[in-house]
Amino acid sequence: MTDDQRKIRVRFRKNRGSRTRQGDLTHRDPDELADLVSDERLSGKGDLTRHRTIVGTALSGIASTVRDVDRDGCLEGRVLWAVGANHSCVQLEDGRLFDCTLRRVVRTMERRSRNAIAAGDRVVIRPSDKTTGVIERIEPRRSTLTREVGRTAQIIVANVDQAVIVASASDPPLKPTLIDRFLVSCGVGGVRGIVCVNKSDTIDPVRLQPLIGQYARIGFEVLLTSAESGAGIDRLRQLMTGKSSVFTGQSGVGKSSLLNRIQPGLGLRTATVSGDTGKGRHTTRVAELIPLQCGGWMVDTPGVRQFRLWSVDTEDVEAYFPEFRPWIAYCKFADCTHTHETDCAVLSAVQQGLISALRYESYMRIREGDEEDE
Repeated sequence: MTDDQRKIRVRFRKNRGSRTRQGDLTHRDPDELADLVSDERLSGKGDLTRHRTIVGTALSGIASTVRDVDRDGCLEGRVLWAVGANHSCVQLEDGRLFDCTLRRVVRTMERRSRNAIAAGDRVVIRPSDKTTGVIERIEPRRSTLTREVGRTAQIIVANVDQAVIVASASDPPLKPTLIDRFLVSCGVGGVRGIVCVNKSDTIDPVRLQPLIGQYARIGFEVLLTSAESGAGIDRLRQLMTGKSSVFTGQSGVGKSSLLNRIQPGLGLRTATVSGDTGKGRHTTRVAELIPLQCGGWMVDTPGVRQFRLWSVDTEDVEAYFPEFRPWIAYCKFADCTHTHETDCAVLSAVQQGLISALRYESYMRIREGDEEDE
C-alpha cells in the first residue's frame, strides 16, 4: 500500500440471517428450551452485523476514505441525478448514459452522509450491460454544497464551481439570514457564492440597495433579476458560461423560472407561491445536472424550507464572515467570540455601522444554533 492508503474496518448491517441466542441456555426453563429454533447459531457471527476490511485512500471531509478498486473493465463518468441511496444516472465522457446502482460497500463507507452519492459526483462504474451498471467508487470531491438533516450530512450537489443563491424581492419575503447560511455552506464546501435577488421588478429597487451594498462590500457578486421581464438574465448567463453552477434557495423564489429564461426550451416545471401560506410550492424534486448550450452545466435543486449548517463548529463561524477579518486582530481577547466581550473590535465595528447589523445578526443566530426556515 502507498502512504495515503490504509485499511479500514467497515461495519455492515445484514439484511438476512438468524439471530444469536441470548443468555446462558443452562439457566433457562426446560420447557422454554424446547421451543427454540433448531438452527439458531451460538456464534456471534450470526448476528445482524458483520465487518469487512477495505483498502482505501485516506481523505478529509465527509468521506474519510475512498475505496480502491480494480479498474479493468470499468468506466468513468459523472452522476447527472441520484434518487434515494441507490439509484442514479451516470453519463460517460462519450455521452452514453447508464442507469446505475451503488455497490453496498460504498454506501456503507459513507456513514456520515444521508446520501452516499449526489448529482455532480465523479464515479467509476462497472457495466452490467449496455445501459446498466454498478458504481464501484466515488472519486474525491473537489467541492460540495451540504446541509444537515437529522444529524447527518445531505450533499445537495458535488463538484460545482459556484452556487447561485436565489432569493425573492417579495412573495415569498426576502430572507437575508437564509442567504447568509447558504454563503457559509459555500465557504465550507469550497464553492463560490453568488447572490441573486429575483422578482426585482416587483418592488422599488432603491429598497434593495442596502442589501446589495452589504454583500458587494465584502466581495460577493450580487445580481438583480426578473424571470418575468428578463432583467439581469444576460449577466447571469455570462457568469454561468463555462462553469458548473447550482441554483439553490427557498421554495418559490423562481429558480426554475430563471433557468428556463437562461436556456429557452428547457421546460422546467414552475409554480406560483401559495396564497394561503405565502410559501413556495416544491416543483423540482431532485437535483439534476443540465448541460448549457453556452457551455458548462447548471443544476436545479429542490427548494428548502429549513437550512441547518453541517460541520461548522461554533468557534469557526467567524471564519466565514469575511467582513470580520480586518477587526479580529484588534479584539482584546485572543479567544473573543464577538458576542459580549469588552473591547471587542468586531462589536465596535457593528455599532459604528462598519459591519452590517443584519450580517451580524446572522452570525449570532448561526452561533446559537437557530434554524432559518420559511
